[in-house]
This record gives sequence, C-alpha cells and structure tokens, in this order.
Amino acid sequence: MLPAPARLIAFCLLLAACAEDPRLEPLNRGEKLPRGVRPVEDAVDGLVVGHRMMAAGEYELALREYYRAAADHGLTADVLSAIGSANLKLGRLGQAERMLRRATEEDEDFAAAWNNLGVVLMEQGETGEAARTFRIAFALDSGQSAEIRENLRLALAKIENPAYSEAKEHDFELVRRGHGQYRILSTP
Repeated sequence: MLPAPARLIAFCLLLAACAEDPRLEPLNRGEKLPRGVRPVEDAVDGLVVGHRMMAAGEYELALREYYRAAADHGLTADVLSAIGSANLKLGRLGQAERMLRRATEEDEDFAAAWNNLGVVLMEQGETGEAARTFRIAFALDSGQSAEIRENLRLALAKIENPAYSEAKEHDFELVRRGHGQYRILSTP
C-alpha cells in the first residue's frame, strides 16, 4: 500500500486526467453525454464516501469528502458532525469541538453529534461538561445506543471518582447518524 502522501498525489493526478478527458468535451457544447460516461449527479455522495474513508482509517481523505459534501449539501448538521468527527480522529480537538457544537446548534435533536461532542470534551479533560452532553445524547437516543450509554456511565464514574482508572483506559465511542460507528481512543 502506498503511503498517504503518494495516494493523495495519485488521486490528484487521476482527477486532473479526468478533467482533461476528451469524452467530456461534448458537455461543454451542451450535447448528450457519450456512452459510458456518467453524469455528475450520479457521483457517490461525499458523506457516503467520507464514512467509508473513516471506516478504513483514512481520516484526511474522509475530511476531504466531507468538505465535498458541504459544497453539495451545505453545512447541515450531518456534514458538520462528520467534519467534526474526522477532525477528532485527526487529533484536532479545537476544530472538532467547534464543528460539533455547530452541528448541535443546527439540529438540537442530533444524538450522535451530542455524543461526539462529549467524546471531544472527555479528550480535553472537561469531564463535567462531557457528562452533560452525554446525558443529552442519552435522552435524545432514548437510551437505545449502547455506545452512548457506556460513554455516559464512564463520564459519571469519572466525576464521582476522578482517579477512576477504567475511564482512562476505556475506548470512548464515536458514533454517527445512521449505520456504523467509529472508535476513538482516549489518551491516558
């Protein structure tokens, strides 16, 4: 497997080659698409591709796809939460917090965004506020998500006993709306 910078360069070269594809020239003249060329509307949604990149551990590429989704959909709660989650996985806690706070402002009923904001706050040592955000996520989710329930339990245990070792060693769960989950390791 190529290192990340080499993959990015290869990806950019591929995009440049597609931009100069002579098969796309008829589009500039208003003609029909050539046989075998898909219209842009058929492109896979940036959120879907970004989620796949996150699952594959390619957080920088996921972030790029989430920015593409932002260009296509606008800064919806889903897009903001996805950008925040990618930044969290990249260790950019300040940026992650800003995006996740914006996501919760955009959609106050978005349990996954509240949970992920709680994960960021736990990573920053803001246990009290993290517990509050986990409570909100838990209430919005009606206690259905095992990940949110576990995050809340650990945050509350950490508040009751700041030396609580399980919270230090636990993997806080990063979740997203829809199917799938991401894991973020807490720092010791």
